[in-house]
Amino acid sequence: MARSIVVLDRDGVINQDSDAYIKSAEEWQPLPGSIDAIARLSKAGHLVAVASNQSGLGRGLFDEYALAQMHGKMHALVEDAGGNIAMVCFCPHQPGEGCLCRKPATGMLEQIQEQLHIPLAGHFFIGDSEKDLVCAANFGMRPVLVRTGKGATTENEVGDRFPDLAVFNDLAEAVEQLD
Repeated sequence: MARSIVVLDRDGVINQDSDAYIKSAEEWQPLPGSIDAIARLSKAGHLVAVASNQSGLGRGLFDEYALAQMHGKMHALVEDAGGNIAMVCFCPHQPGEGCLCRKPATGMLEQIQEQLHIPLAGHFFIGDSEKDLVCAANFGMRPVLVRTGKGATTENEVGDRFPDLAVFNDLAEAVEQLD
């Protein structure tokens, strides 16, 4: 049994983010150190799950096959590094659709908790946006911010709303400090 679970946002935490959206496996490029960081978590006995808003699906910018190829690439890279991602869930909806899964709503965390049979409260959620932080806090998780992706901007915007927020330069540094 895993010691704990760590939930990660995808774009801007694991891979390069783009305002034009990541639309293919070719465009999906891991951030330096992120794949090894996930493998390190996995090797240390932590389950790793990914919760990602993917409104590009709802906008028709890519289809589920393209998304599956991106996630297949991510899984393969992590497995090649000796690690494992236990689960990936995503929200395909656009902002304003009122779904229960798009962060900051907690639907994806509920899905992870239910499918992996591990209570998420008290465990880490690492993200780069205010939506990630709010989602984590609303579910009783411990939000962690990385400065990659939108994280540096988020750090300046959240101010005192998250007084005990752990902030790291990237996923590799976060895993090194939190493990």
